[in-house]
Amino acid sequence: MNPKLLFWVPALLRLASIFVAAGVVWWLGGLVAALVAALAGALAALVVQLRYLQELGQWLDDPHSGRLPDGWGAWTDVFARLYRLRREDERNQEELAEWLARFRQAMRLLPEGVAIMDDVLFLEWCNPAAERHLGLTLERDKGLRVTNLVRHPDFIDYIILGRYEQPLTLSFRGRKIECRIIPFENRRQILVTHDATDTERIEAMRRDFIANASHELRTPLTVIVGFLEIAMSDPCMDAATREAHLKLMTEQGQRMQRLIEDMLTLSRLESDEFPLRRERVDIRSLVESVASEARALSNGRHEIAVSVDGPDVMGSAEELRSAFANLASNAVRYSPEGGRIVLSWRRAEGELQFAVSDTGIGIDPQHIARLTERFYRVDKSRSRDTQGTGLGLAIVKHVLLRHGGRLKISSVAGEGSTFTASLPDTSLPG
Repeated sequence: MNPKLLFWVPALLRLASIFVAAGVVWWLGGLVAALVAALAGALAALVVQLRYLQELGQWLDDPHSGRLPDGWGAWTDVFARLYRLRREDERNQEELAEWLARFRQAMRLLPEGVAIMDDVLFLEWCNPAAERHLGLTLERDKGLRVTNLVRHPDFIDYIILGRYEQPLTLSFRGRKIECRIIPFENRRQILVTHDATDTERIEAMRRDFIANASHELRTPLTVIVGFLEIAMSDPCMDAATREAHLKLMTEQGQRMQRLIEDMLTLSRLESDEFPLRRERVDIRSLVESVASEARALSNGRHEIAVSVDGPDVMGSAEELRSAFANLASNAVRYSPEGGRIVLSWRRAEGELQFAVSDTGIGIDPQHIARLTERFYRVDKSRSRDTQGTGLGLAIVKHVLLRHGGRLKISSVAGEGSTFTASLPDTSLPG
């Protein structure tokens, strides 16, 4: 039915009923009685309307305080519509609260910091990442000016100048924090922060790696090119000199080859394109092979002993061989003639351990933490003399990481060192 008819038809019927009742009273009791009856009916209808208006006003003051009345006449439709509107509003509020909860949860999980400020930089809200990056606490700092909370001259200058096209990088609380301010709405600004410490560290490592690799390759190339230029300028060079030059060039070429092979090995170990392929590793055969290579490198200058008292494991035989061989060759290179080197495999402390102990020159404690860095050398001149590439322990570390293991180093300067490659106990029955 048309809403207008739904309203007017009942109203007109009620008025008609009052007139009819007044007419009956007039017929029975006269005009005065009819007027009194009509007035009483009109007052009763007015009281009913006023009562419903009062109930409607009370409900509008507090829609959640109680249930709407059923109503009478047109009020029935009015109250039904209001009830439907309230139910729709409640559903909308529930959906909004759910979306707001999801939004806040997503903001909390973001690795980037997000802080919302008003137009005069008073903090309204921030996520946990922003709290960590800027040293904020939402409960304590809400409503305070951000420039009073982040007291860094560069940050304050960034705010004052208002040049937000480029991000600002701060050295703050021992970290590198990248900040960017994004205006939104008319009276709000978003401060986005990103912890760039690891990125900066990786970038520095990349620069150092390129610089060190270039330096390591430049030295043998300089030697080879220099000798070639001498040979070209002196075609009548005597055989002994030519042979000495060729020997040195061969050694330098082999050094470059080892360096490139080690860099390719490191690249492969760090790449996701080469997942670890596990297989049964015959530990006794592997350790004996590594010991044979060490004896060949030593050429009788050291006593090399082997002890295998542990089970086989699951892993990459090729990668473990590379790691163990690097540890053994380092022991040979850095142990003086007549020293003793022991290669051992055993189960200990809930792990499987390959240990290389030597009676070599030892390592000062200040260097131990950096030994697995690429191209890090305790004694650069000695490393060149021993034909090391500076990448061996970095390879060991990455191989062990791929196998869920770790490298432990203990050393006393002048007395010797022990390098222990610990692996999870994935032992297999013999």
